[in-house]
Order: sequence, then C-alpha cells, then structure tokens
Amino acid sequence: MTVLGVQDVLAAIDDRLPDWRKLAQPLVARFAAADAVRGAEFVAAVTREAAAAGYTVPDIRLEPGYVNVTLYTVHPDSGRRQVTDRELERARAISALAVEHGLRAVPGEVTQIELVLDAPSVAVSGPFWAALLTGDPGNTPVLDTVFDPTNRVPSTWFQHTGAHPAPRQRWHIDLWLAPEAAQGRISAALACGGTVFDDSHAPSYTVLADPDGNRVCVCTALGRV
Repeated sequence: MTVLGVQDVLAAIDDRLPDWRKLAQPLVARFAAADAVRGAEFVAAVTREAAAAGYTVPDIRLEPGYVNVTLYTVHPDSGRRQVTDRELERARAISALAVEHGLRAVPGEVTQIELVLDAPSVAVSGPFWAALLTGDPGNTPVLDTVFDPTNRVPSTWFQHTGAHPAPRQRWHIDLWLAPEAAQGRISAALACGGTVFDDSHAPSYTVLADPDGNRVCVCTALGRV
C-alpha cells in the first residue's frame, strides 16, 4: 500500500479517474441515479465488490437521485485519513460499476464541509470536542483533527493560533469543492452580498465574508502538496 500525495492523486484523476475529486482528506465521487432502486442496486454492487477485494466498505450515501462515495484509508499508526493506491484501484472499479448500472458521474457537485476552530492547543480543547461531537469519550483527536469514526458529523480541524482575548471569530467552515466548481460558488456568494476577504492563496483557498463579516474558506486540492 502506497500513500499518495495530493499532486499524485490529482495526476491520477487527470489521467484515468475523471469521475473523482480529491477533497480535504478523501477521494470522492457523486453519481446521479435515474431512480432510487437503481441507486440502491449500485450501492449493493459497490459493497459486494469491495468485500470481494478485501477492502473496507466505502462510505456510501444514498440520497434521492444521487449516490455519494467516499474513499480513504486510515493510517494504522497516526489514524490519519489518506488516499493510497488502493483507493485509486477501488475508484476505477466503482466507476465501471456506475456505467454498468446506468449512473452518471457529476464530479463538479462533490462537497465536503470541515469545521475549523482556532485553538492554541488541540491537546487542551480537542478531547472536549471529540467527546461532544461523536458521543464517544474515548475518541481522541488524530494529530490536529477530530474525526467521527462513523462519519455522522463533519471533521473538526484545529487551526493553531496564539492565545488571544475574546471576542473574535474562532470558528469557521472550510467548504471543499471540486476545482471546477469553486469559482461559480464564489461568484454566487458574492452576488448575494458576500465579499472577498483574502484570495492571495487561491485556488488552494479563498476566504469570503458574509454581509455581517463572518468568514468562510472555499477550498480545493489545487496548489497543495
């Protein structure tokens, strides 16, 4: 099993995985289904294929008209979620199953939300949020991030910052999108009264502010290592 860097994953997407996009940690695809039965049959086929290959069942979300598939491997030592060559193999197999079942990939619609908290120390604040958000007092942050093992809630990333007096905005959302969708989403937000707070790191991330000054980061995998 080989862990892949962001640029390696992006190269694989460009080369042979057009249905998939790299978001914060995982490799993600979204497929449109003509009806719920066809979507459910696709989910069953993906599950059977993963089990036959000895791969952990992917995170699959069946929604009205859509199936979302998220792939990642949990590092046995650090607990980090990462993309390896196994995810690329599974992604190719899943895309083939989608064609077989009549589903259509809509890669520009993939989305991941990550909660971000400015914090001087993840060791101090992390256990509180891990227990609160996941309901498991034994769950602990993985380096700088809290993950829900069952994927019910978004991950929470602790962005290191120096101690500072309140009030200031310490929570914000990182909205991860397919690169081709980011500018359209930014333009839509600006048309609704938002402003660009900082675009010096685009296309990796662009910081927007709503009409009240609350900030959000629109993130893509481009420009990252």
